[in-house]
Amino acid sequence: MKSILQRGFTTAEFEMRATKAQQKMRELEVDAILLTTEPNVRYFSGFHTQFWHSPTRPWFLILPAEGKPIAVIPEIGASGMAGTWVDDIRTWASPRPDDDGISIVASVLNSLPSRFGRVGATLGIESHLRMPVANYLQLTTLVSKEFVDVSLAIHDIRQVKSVTEIEKVREICRITNVGFDKIPSYAKAGMTEREICKQFGIDMLMEGADECPYIIAGSGQDGYDSIIMGPTDRVIEDGDVLIIDTGAVRDGYFSDFDRNWAFGHASEQTKAAYRATYEATTMGFEAARPGNTTSDIYNAMWKVLEANGALGNDVGRLGHGLGIELTERPSNTATDNTILVPGMIMTLEPGMVYAPGKSMVHEENIVITENGAEWLSKRAEPELLIIK
Repeated sequence: MKSILQRGFTTAEFEMRATKAQQKMRELEVDAILLTTEPNVRYFSGFHTQFWHSPTRPWFLILPAEGKPIAVIPEIGASGMAGTWVDDIRTWASPRPDDDGISIVASVLNSLPSRFGRVGATLGIESHLRMPVANYLQLTTLVSKEFVDVSLAIHDIRQVKSVTEIEKVREICRITNVGFDKIPSYAKAGMTEREICKQFGIDMLMEGADECPYIIAGSGQDGYDSIIMGPTDRVIEDGDVLIIDTGAVRDGYFSDFDRNWAFGHASEQTKAAYRATYEATTMGFEAARPGNTTSDIYNAMWKVLEANGALGNDVGRLGHGLGIELTERPSNTATDNTILVPGMIMTLEPGMVYAPGKSMVHEENIVITENGAEWLSKRAEPELLIIK
């Protein structure tokens, strides 16, 4: 069933996002926020283009203490930005290495009211500036305000999703499940990881995904040792275990979950590891309630894995936030301690090393609601699926 979910967002949604950010700005005592990355520019403007894949041109969105964002962008993007709710659009002919928009950005920031004398930028954790460092340093000398980090504030705003955002993630999860459900009908020993993943990606595109930028695969005799590489031209053999993890996209929002299969047969040790990670998602789901923390989720899942003989976890966390990016804050770790609130979309991703060189990872997508958690992905089977 192809999606009929409406694309994009209403102006009211963008007004709500700007208002939340401006409330944070008052708390942080900043007069404006400078945004430079694709997810942040898109989140606050609605400007959605594949042109970000070109590293040549910088793009800027300035959110003042009051009113709508101001776009400072290359002329090539003017008509696209004009289709968003943003109406103050300043442009220049880019690329222009001697002054690639910096003087315009400085002029806009200097023209804004200076109540606090500070400009926020994403300088900290899980953030970056999509502009040359030399240009940023120059900008700090041209603007008569201090630049301060607001990355955590932006993360806090984005990690609580609106109803519309949740429905977009729900839909791409549905599409992803369709792709996964078809794999046992064609995957067989003798095929390569790449061949299986290619068909998997095609099936998701046919079902309504816009793109499938993240499809990894790992396989090996009775287990795999990596969950971030591949797919490769390795031929699947009888007795192999295969994991495929994907981040598919529709209308700018990601799914992110995986599935495991054995071909022909699997050892009892591998089957038990699968059951352990499945049970860990159950415990993580039950812990994912408003008022609890990401560390509560982690501890609930790790307790199960440890009780089932986990030799370790080389991933570093057992899940994370999800939305406009494949991975977002927060992280499910022993020390993260982010308080869960309704509207947060999370992955549950318990993983364990259960034998030397063998890992088992299981991942699902959930949303935190007033009454607890809700599955966005359709849960995998409780037992390891064996493809004969």
